[in-house]
Amino acid sequence: MVASHWVAASAQTPSRRRGAVLERAILDAALEQLGTVGWNGLTMEGVAAGAQTGKAAVYRRWPSKEDLVADALRSGLPRFDSVPDAGSVRDDLLALCLRARDAMFSRSGLALRSVIHECDNVQAERFHAVIIKGVVEPTLAMLREVINRGIERGEVRRDAANGYVFDAVPAMMMYRSKICGSEWTDQEVEEMIDRLMMPLLRPDGA
Repeated sequence: MVASHWVAASAQTPSRRRGAVLERAILDAALEQLGTVGWNGLTMEGVAAGAQTGKAAVYRRWPSKEDLVADALRSGLPRFDSVPDAGSVRDDLLALCLRARDAMFSRSGLALRSVIHECDNVQAERFHAVIIKGVVEPTLAMLREVINRGIERGEVRRDAANGYVFDAVPAMMMYRSKICGSEWTDQEVEEMIDRLMMPLLRPDGA
């Protein structure tokens, strides 16, 4: 009985593996479409073609374009496992901003920006939780840790640990990227840190 159950489970494993591979291919194709043709240009047919499968295989897993894109974004968002600790608040902020810049211009970052820029308010509500949980909260948590660490070292004024200061970096990066078309070179990131964040954070008289 046990042996026959093990044989049956083993026989299902290749099928499950093929299903997982196909699912990953569909999610990758969705991210690719978002980054190239955008939210408005993405179609279930196009995703199926990109994944080299049939449209029915896509609809079987995701009944709507919104459902597919939400899962694709969740699967593709970068994972920030550790907060930079380079020894100074400036170097930590620089490392964190460069990491965020690279994420913004990655395939998943381009996909996310197409959703943010192209979706109307009703559509965007579907992705609000994905964006908050997957991007905004982790970024703000790391900024908070970097700034609080700077306060402990005496590099940062104590009242700088507030929501407006934490929002300054992501707000500036998104604004310059969306409105000005900035690609955020290393030099531009350094200038933002030195001309905006350091004067904002520095203790009085320092």
